Amino acid sequence: MEHGGNGEAMAPLWKIIVVSSIAAGVQFGWALQLSLLTPYVQQLGVPHAWSSFMWLCGPISGLVVQPTVGYFSDRTTNRFGRRRPFIVAGAGFVAVAVFLIGFSADLGHRAGDSLHTPMKPRAVAIYVIGFWMLDVANNMLQGPCRAFLADLSANNHKRMRVANAFFSFFMAVGNVTGYGVGTINNLHKFLPFTTTVACDIYCANLKTSFLIDVVVLLVVTITAVTLVKETVVPLPKELANGDAAPMTPFGKEVTAAFKNLTKPMWLLYLMTALNWIAWFPFILYDTDWMGLEVYGGKAHGTGEQKRVYDLGVHAGALGLMLNSVVLAFFSLLIEPVGKLVGGLKTWWALVNIVLAIGLFCTIPVTRMAKAYRATHGMVPPPAHIKGGALGIFSVLGIPLSVTYSVPFALASIYSSTAGAGQGLSLGIVNIAVCVPQMIVAAVSGRLDQAFGGGNLPAFIMGGIAAVVSSLVALFVLPNPPSQASVPVLIAGGGH
Repeated sequence: MEHGGNGEAMAPLWKIIVVSSIAAGVQFGWALQLSLLTPYVQQLGVPHAWSSFMWLCGPISGLVVQPTVGYFSDRTTNRFGRRRPFIVAGAGFVAVAVFLIGFSADLGHRAGDSLHTPMKPRAVAIYVIGFWMLDVANNMLQGPCRAFLADLSANNHKRMRVANAFFSFFMAVGNVTGYGVGTINNLHKFLPFTTTVACDIYCANLKTSFLIDVVVLLVVTITAVTLVKETVVPLPKELANGDAAPMTPFGKEVTAAFKNLTKPMWLLYLMTALNWIAWFPFILYDTDWMGLEVYGGKAHGTGEQKRVYDLGVHAGALGLMLNSVVLAFFSLLIEPVGKLVGGLKTWWALVNIVLAIGLFCTIPVTRMAKAYRATHGMVPPPAHIKGGALGIFSVLGIPLSVTYSVPFALASIYSSTAGAGQGLSLGIVNIAVCVPQMIVAAVSGRLDQAFGGGNLPAFIMGGIAAVVSSLVALFVLPNPPSQASVPVLIAGGGH
């Protein structure tokens, strides 16, 4: 029987895989959000400019929810375990949120919205509640899932790396499934009741997609919490001290947690933040880049400009599918490739160079597309230009597999070495993801205006951040501690 770094027996690998599969259900919903919800909310009457404000929910809920849930899950002594109650609650809230989002038009109509006015205020109110609840619930799921994987790894560093690689793999599976389902135009025929007087075909397709998502999520969640038990253990002294006092995560306890962070953890958070400053410009504007700069259309132009823009956005959706396939494949290679290149942080540094090259390559692709339109008019780009753009999407699946896995694996390793709670430590990593998203959202628009519009200035900013993060990984971020140096801690995994 394999044992962890603290002498406790590790859970079998199949249990790691079963718990990791929850990521597929979570990411399925994220992919549907990214691909379907912005057009849907405009159908309810919300102006395009306003719809962007709702996407602040993701980083705001990530800042608050994951650290809070992580804090409480570290200290929970429920007989069902520390992590599983939060995972089940998160899945339940997702189900409620999906119902509110999918049926918002119907509920709004029943509450008094007119079918003949563009603005549906009651439907919008219901939708916004559901949208925020969905982001909160997704964040409530992800943190405890990663902490559960760390518990099951029983402080074994290799198993932590493998567990996070599987989590990344299932995130890719969820992406592929979500983007794929979102492109099926007649999906509503699978559930005919979804089409109503207040819900047209697009709305019915969205409703059906989310109902499929919630079924998938509930199946994988119920399977995981049923088959994989948690060992009920007493709290370690580091977490039990002062536990009788009110647990206020954003009071003195979390302040103390930040003060007591080790230097490696601070450097890891810095590296993670730089990495996401590099990623978010592309994640937020990749399909817009395809529609605007590669295809040359406009979202608010003439009818022909809108048509070409829409073709570009659909091509970008194909790029996201290819990106997710590459992400899935390379997620399974993180451990062997990491060994081959000399460790996780070296692999992280190398793929950030790949990320930088990919972002900088958007410049020549954009210039070639612009030159082609100058001689051929407003027509879709030829195969070699479209192929170059889709190639960028595909290649960036390699660094994304590392971004989804390695920071969380290193956080688990560093925090286990320092005796910190996995839930709170992983929640704080998520803060290093959310803050850059808000920074990029605030800065990228100003960059675009300053340099004449378009997405390239933000992509260049991202490429520079990727180079800096690569240098930080190589020369500043310390190597993970050897397994022998890890102190004896609690293993939370069931056997």
